[in-house]
Formats: sequence, structure tokens, C-alpha cells
Amino acid sequence: MKKTISIIGGGASALILGCELNTKKYTVSIFEKNTALARKFLVAGDGGLNLTHSEDESKFILRYTPYEFLETAFKNFSNKDLIKWLNNTGLETFVGTSGRVFPKKGIKPIDVLNRLEEKIKSNSVKINFKHEWTGFSENNELIFKTPTGNKQIQSDVVIFCLGGASWPVTGSKGDWLSFFKDKKIKTTPFEASNCSLKINWPQELIKVIEGKPLKNISIKCGNKIHAGEIVLTSFGIEGSGIYPLSPQIRDELNKLGLAKIYIDLKPLLSSEDALKKITNSRSKLSYTENIVKQLNLNKTQIILLKSVMSKSDFLDPIKIVNNLKNLELLISSLGPIEDAISSVGGISLTEISEDFELKKLKNKFVIGEMLDYDAPTGGYLLQSCFSMGKYLADHLNDL
Repeated sequence: MKKTISIIGGGASALILGCELNTKKYTVSIFEKNTALARKFLVAGDGGLNLTHSEDESKFILRYTPYEFLETAFKNFSNKDLIKWLNNTGLETFVGTSGRVFPKKGIKPIDVLNRLEEKIKSNSVKINFKHEWTGFSENNELIFKTPTGNKQIQSDVVIFCLGGASWPVTGSKGDWLSFFKDKKIKTTPFEASNCSLKINWPQELIKVIEGKPLKNISIKCGNKIHAGEIVLTSFGIEGSGIYPLSPQIRDELNKLGLAKIYIDLKPLLSSEDALKKITNSRSKLSYTENIVKQLNLNKTQIILLKSVMSKSDFLDPIKIVNNLKNLELLISSLGPIEDAISSVGGISLTEISEDFELKKLKNKFVIGEMLDYDAPTGGYLLQSCFSMGKYLADHLNDL
């Protein structure tokens, strides 16, 4: 008689598990509380479904914080392997100018999901909708809330793919933490990641900077520097230029209550060259106009510089260059987790084996955003979920 595998949650990890588990060896069922699979998958693809990134594999793995727990799974099923797998599934991809990988133009996120769901069904996997997992029974059976009442299910193998706590509108709320805490499994409260960051701008400054971008900049927090662009908002800042610094910012906030970031407004211009441009100019323009011209600054950049400098400091070329290259801003908090692109927290990595099995619950596995790790935007979170799902499917198929 075949052993049974129950997959709890129908997100990205569950999709690839459903496609790859050997149903000649196992009877596989997916249990999803919504009426459709992968709602967050679809929401994430609203502006273009970023499936993974084309970055070199040796650099790719280092994007995760921490990354060591994922190394074996990623080597087993890397970004390059995912692209090949998708193509073999009939989903052609292309690499965008940023290096991100998307479905070929004309293929919508719902088309990707439908194709994967077809593959799951053709693999003889049963999908059970409107089954909300509500914890364990005294005998560690799975308890589900269904339209026809509560149901208890015993399974030989259970794989939890319940997601994190970002975008709760999609059904992933992280409210399952207590079920694992009751089993003495170490967990960490969820926090926002890849989110907006609070800066207490003066009201008069908000009026002139709100919605303005800062492009071609680099940002430093702690010992990490990232280049990109951000948008200034009434709340603070957001954008791809700051999201990769989420772990460092969150760490400083938790330790100090504030996080300092330093923006280099002209990363391709050295401090020495910037100072020469200002001091060697013989322009008849006003002092400020000369700085704008020589350093090629836009209105937003000048406003920001003036906002952090006194009038006397602004008249000092050395101090202007220092702030140009190290514009200090104070982050007072993370944005709301319900608006965050992803979350960090969940089940501690010390609670799982190298095969993602819970050390305290035999034959019960946890993968995806449920685990306490951080992934930046750009397809990295989806890739980690696919890598873990494929690795676990291969592992179970080989038992």
C-alpha cells in the first residue's frame, strides 16, 4: 500500500511538490484553505511575474540571510535549473534588462498557474480546497476546518507550505505559529521585510519631496552597500534600492530603536573629484546654481542636502561633498507587515534537519516562507520556495 503525503498550503512550494512527487510511490493530497491555489503567487505577478533571477549561481545563493541552510537545495535546483524546468513544462521565459526572469511576453501569471495546476492534476495529485488547517490533534493528526465541519486526517508524511505573514489578503497570515509553539518548536514573531521604511520627515519637506525618486544612488547600512533607486514618500522611503538592506536595517532597529542609512547621491563621482568641480569652477552663477551645475544635481537632491545641513555648513564645499557622499537618514520603524512584499520570522532554522524535517515531529517537513530567513526582491523568494520544494520532492522520492 502506498504511503500518504499531505501538503498543507497551496503556494509556490506546494506547486512544485505537486508536480514532482512520485505518485506511483505516494498518494499525494494538497490542502488549501482558499478556493484556488497560489493567491499570493498571482498577486505578486500583478505587475509582471518575476519567477527568478539570471544572476550567477555563486552570487545568487549569497543573497539570502542566512544562506547556508539553502545551499544544498539550491545546488540541487538552481535558478538555471528552474528556467529549464519551466521551459520543459511549456512555459517559455525571458531575461529582462535588470536580469530578472519573467514568463515570455503574452504569458500571464494566471496562464503560468493554470499550466502548473494542470501538471499537478496530471500527476494524480488531489487538491482539496476550503480546507483550513487549524492545528494538531492529541495524536498529531491534522485538523481541518471545512464547509461541512471539522475533519481529522492521518498522513504518513506532512509537508507544511503555509507561507509567511505578508499580504494577509491572500490568506497567508502567519497565524499558524501557535500550533508549532504548542509542540515546543522554537518560533520567531513575523516582521516585515522588503517594505517601506519610516522616516520622520518635517511636514514642510514632505510637500516638496513626496513621490520623488532618487535614481543611480547607493545606500549603506552597517557593512552592506547596495546600488539602485528609491522613492521618497510621506511615510519615508521605499524601493528596490533599499529592500536588500532589510536585514541590516531590521537588526539595527531591534538593537538600537533607530537605524542609520547613508546615501551616496553620486556613487560614480569620487569625493576628491566632486570637491575639485566645486572649488575650481569660475562660473558666474550663484553659489547654489554652481553646485547644481558642477555636480549635476536635481532639485530633489539639493532639497535633501539643504534639509540636513545648516546654512553655514552648506556654504562649506567640503561639508557639501561629505553629505553628497554620505547623506545620513534615520529610519524609525518598518512599514506595516500587511503591505510588505515578504516577511521574516516563523520557524527557527535550528528546528529543522538538512532535509527540512522538523526534529521534534518525525515525518513532518517545513519549507518556504514559513522558515526564518530573508530573501530580497527580484525573484529570490520564489526561487528559494521552488528550490526547497524540488529538493524535498527528490528526497522523498529517493526514500
